[in-house]
Amino acid sequence: MSKCEQCIVRELSSLKALNKDELLKMADCKTSYVVKKGDPLFEEGESLHGVYCVKDGIAKMTKLSANGKDQIIKLVKKGELLGQRSLISEEAANLSAVAIEDMEVCFIPKSEVLQFFNENNKFSMELMKTICGDLKEADDHMVDMAQKTVKQRLAATLLQLEKEFGKNEDGSLHIQLSREEIAGMIGTATESCIRLLSDLNKEGLIEINGKKIILVDKNGLQRLS
Repeated sequence: MSKCEQCIVRELSSLKALNKDELLKMADCKTSYVVKKGDPLFEEGESLHGVYCVKDGIAKMTKLSANGKDQIIKLVKKGELLGQRSLISEEAANLSAVAIEDMEVCFIPKSEVLQFFNENNKFSMELMKTICGDLKEADDHMVDMAQKTVKQRLAATLLQLEKEFGKNEDGSLHIQLSREEIAGMIGTATESCIRLLSDLNKEGLIEINGKKIILVDKNGLQRLS
């Protein structure tokens, strides 16, 4: 019980609305495991039989576009739940979830989650708020894709990566994404992403050191985005 009670996912997600007995029940039925970097938690179109709690690590949520490229819709970090929308809507997963660094996750079966949803009003409200938040994010993302240039989207994404995932001691972004992954986040080809990063570097807004990216002029990036 103490493990579920003290878990970071519980503090940061809708699970905070569960009472002690429900947490005990959850601790009894959950499965914990490690997902290695590059491995999927689930694939787009798959039927999900429960929700995933992210205890540690980061996953990318991707959608396969018509040209066969992975569009990264969002990044998920520790403290978040995955798969709750599919569970409530009873539809197959709309996105794939792939680990971009080693992850620790717990899996809670559908039957338990639905029981909590039906019996605990506070939990169902928290879950619905989370799903509404995801929809708002998706709306904002769609507007950005339509109205901003690729360069503006890149500047905004770099700022977001630092805000959400922090920096290393040397000032570089803590989360190290490949150029292809950054391109997948801003909806462009890898080549143009490399070219735009090089432009931002020349303009003195960022510094590139191998795979590392340091945001040198955040105000400049803010103005650009």
